[in-house]
Amino acid sequence: MLGTFGVWGSHYEWAGKLGEIAELEALGYGTFWIGGSPDVALVGQALDATKSITIATGVVNVWQSEPEAVAAEFHRLASDRFLLGVGVGHPQLDQAYEKPYDKLVSYLDRLDVPADRLVLAALGPKVLKLAADRTAGAHPYLVPVEHTAEARKVLGDKLLAPEVTVVVEEDAEVARAIAREKLSFYFSLTNYTNNWQRYGFTEEDVQGSDRLIDALVAHGSPDQVAAKLRAHVDAGADHVAVQSLNGHYAELADALGLRR
Repeated sequence: MLGTFGVWGSHYEWAGKLGEIAELEALGYGTFWIGGSPDVALVGQALDATKSITIATGVVNVWQSEPEAVAAEFHRLASDRFLLGVGVGHPQLDQAYEKPYDKLVSYLDRLDVPADRLVLAALGPKVLKLAADRTAGAHPYLVPVEHTAEARKVLGDKLLAPEVTVVVEEDAEVARAIAREKLSFYFSLTNYTNNWQRYGFTEEDVQGSDRLIDALVAHGSPDQVAAKLRAHVDAGADHVAVQSLNGHYAELADALGLRR
């Protein structure tokens, strides 16, 4: 359903150019993930613009979208090319009066969507286990390959589809600068910084050290980036959602052997 490689794009950047998803489809990418707490209505527009590529949300924010409305839109679309991803977003920004995990559980209780068409944004072991128990699997964001290996152990045979950020640039310093600027938003969000520290990164690292950037972001030539993407597959990912910070999706498709 998803293919081994897909593309992740923020709805802020892609809402006005959903027709370009058809170009990614032609390149051989199996899934397009509409990211950044999207409105589910965008899924319908993306489905209309394409023929075979799966359209997924990465992810619908449980603090911002009521489950009944999301389920109604899911069933209205009635497409076997739609995979619904939901998550708690950034609790420091979105949390109201309910703990994130409890909010996620109560949301799933009210969300009338088949479990095999649903995935959770998951970083820590508790939410990964919830994803394994109640959905088709997990869609982690901004994680090192070590996380992919650990997530596979928790999920068992459930779907594992991490997002992986890339910069197609052979000058490492230039690539790191591009990544650091784009990812700076996440360096103050504890759900991410705490997760990185589980994998041995220090408090200084999680503010954007070269070591952190190199672990989170695949950069280099298209072939070098492709090798780093395949490392997640080798570690247990079923699908990798590629978010390129500087384009070059055609070159990456060639390096990944996707062209039909």
